[in-house]
Amino acid sequence: MKINFSMWRTAIWQLVKMDNKKEWDALDIISKWLIATRSAVTLVTVYSCIIAGLLAWRDGFFSWGPFLVLTISLFIAHGTNNLLNDYTDFSRGVDKDNYFRTQYGVHPLVQGFWTKPQQIQWFIASGIIATIGGIYALTYTGFNPYVIGLFVFGALVLLFYTWPLKYWALGEFAIFLIWGPIMIAGVYFVLALGAGVHNPANLVNVILAGIPFGLSVASINIGKHIDKMQDDKAKGVGTFPVRVGEKFARFVNQFAVIATYAVIIYLVVVHYFSPLMLIVFFAGKRALLVIGVLTKPRPNEPPKEWPGWPTWFSGFAFYHNRMFGGLLILGLILDSALRVIPFTADLLAKYWPM
Repeated sequence: MKINFSMWRTAIWQLVKMDNKKEWDALDIISKWLIATRSAVTLVTVYSCIIAGLLAWRDGFFSWGPFLVLTISLFIAHGTNNLLNDYTDFSRGVDKDNYFRTQYGVHPLVQGFWTKPQQIQWFIASGIIATIGGIYALTYTGFNPYVIGLFVFGALVLLFYTWPLKYWALGEFAIFLIWGPIMIAGVYFVLALGAGVHNPANLVNVILAGIPFGLSVASINIGKHIDKMQDDKAKGVGTFPVRVGEKFARFVNQFAVIATYAVIIYLVVVHYFSPLMLIVFFAGKRALLVIGVLTKPRPNEPPKEWPGWPTWFSGFAFYHNRMFGGLLILGLILDSALRVIPFTADLLAKYWPM
């Protein structure tokens, strides 16, 4: 079987739609996994880990080996969750009748590319790899009780996000916590423990620094749940927009986008970040676009030349997240470099002390 590196790049960067089973069967294992787990979306996990790694680097805790193991295992864990998500919804009959999920990307079960036992096999294989990464984190930190708690919490959310958390309107909040303060502070904490630092002084600020990206990721999820609100309501899936209504959900999503930038400003004002972090405001045009789109209800039909239908609010939020996340990481690279280079570190200590 030929390895399709081009498909790897495509699947990591955008959602793939495919209807031909022969074309599917011809793909290599990695391509199938990347497409089935919607890796264009799970890439946000890599962003969260990079943010944590950069914050650890500026504080002297960074180590390449543990960082790569954590990043890869968490990325696979996110994909594992998506495999379980699709299996659960398919088994409960949610994904039938041209449901929203089946319209924007490959769904191997609905399209007959895989059987349910095959989906379980892929889920187990992915879960084992992700678990090995978690065990490594536990041993690397000497089975620290807080790391054990993070491991257990992550496993529970992976298993119970699709049901019942999403049905209880808690899925969106869980996503904010996990891909924001919990994952970013968690990876930072593991790297700090590995460096022999058991009480990192900046942990509270790291938690705060995780909020902006977490809000940005949550805005995608809230947008998606507004997009498929009518389908979810009809099938009894009680997401946050279903419970509170579209108008209030759109207001909350606007607040999430605004708060993303407000927290960055706060961290600059208190001198945890240098003014270089204001580079994220170059994504402001996309943020204003998202906020503006959220002022009106979702259209019933796709506007002319809109390529992402049935996604609408989630498409704009994803468009913003990609640029914001990239600029956030660029800002952190520059900000951290200033703090680890002796000459610039001295200047910061003099003119922008924490």
